[in-house]
Amino acid sequence: MDTFDNLHQALRVLYTEMMPLCSDMTAVAKGIAGLGALFYVAYRVWQSLARAEPIDVYPLLRPFAIGLCILFFPTIVLGTMNAVLSPIVRGTNSILESQVLDLEKLKKDKDTIEREKMLRNPDEAYLVSDEAFDKAIDELGWGPKDLVTIAGMYAERSWYNLKKSIQEAFLNLLELIFQAAALVIDCLRTFFLIVLSILGPIAFAFSVYDGFQNTLVTWLTRYISIYLWLPVADIFSSVLAKLQALMIQKDIAEMAADPNYIPQGTDGVYITFMLIGIVGYFTIPSVAGWIVQAGGMGNYGRNVNQAATKGAAFVGGAAGAAAGNIAGKILKQ
Repeated sequence: MDTFDNLHQALRVLYTEMMPLCSDMTAVAKGIAGLGALFYVAYRVWQSLARAEPIDVYPLLRPFAIGLCILFFPTIVLGTMNAVLSPIVRGTNSILESQVLDLEKLKKDKDTIEREKMLRNPDEAYLVSDEAFDKAIDELGWGPKDLVTIAGMYAERSWYNLKKSIQEAFLNLLELIFQAAALVIDCLRTFFLIVLSILGPIAFAFSVYDGFQNTLVTWLTRYISIYLWLPVADIFSSVLAKLQALMIQKDIAEMAADPNYIPQGTDGVYITFMLIGIVGYFTIPSVAGWIVQAGGMGNYGRNVNQAATKGAAFVGGAAGAAAGNIAGKILKQ
């Protein structure tokens, strides 16, 4: 899946290269914020003068503070937020990488143990070893019964290889869909962050006006919530990888303790985890919203939930039917 890793890395580069575009909005935002600051200050000064009250200078500093943020938006705002949030991304990514490496190692160990176990069994060794197959053929004669036995061995070996090929193709298909779902979430995340970053100065400028003060808080919560999609996705993938690793460890321990133990349903459970992962990726925006409450995301959240429901029905129906009609029969053999 190096291609998907390269695509994820390309999205990181895209976000970095698009960040300077927010400077193009700074000039427009300064004009909007400047006009808003004029009205903001004039209204409060006039109100204090009309009431013959002393002018409170501290609240009047708000538009100027926002103006400084607009003026140095890429450095002060985006730079600070990314510097604070990026360690979370690196931390969760390191957790995911360690779990994936452990899982890959366990899979290789399990495959090696299963192969060695079959090689020690004369009735199964010829299925996985060409040398054992040739040796078994050489030990047979050319009588009618021997020819029937040889034909049966060829048929059983062909069926075993076909079963493994179909099984691997089906698992590869699910892994492809799983990786594609992760890429969709990452692509949407990058797109939303770019839009929020480029138009961020405009959002800050409108927050100067009375009645639009909540725009600043809303922008911040949306940016943080969407930024956390990637850490949540990494944690979700780490949990799935850990569950699979625990199951493989259990099978390895059972095979080491009992030479006659045959793992049952491991591939079926792996398929189930893949389906859970595919559907679960569409719940990541909702989970990230639990960490930081982002206002105005209700419609998108409903659309994501509807997409997850439809995706679950489609993937579950298609993959479930395929698993039941093809993989299920294969695993029982």
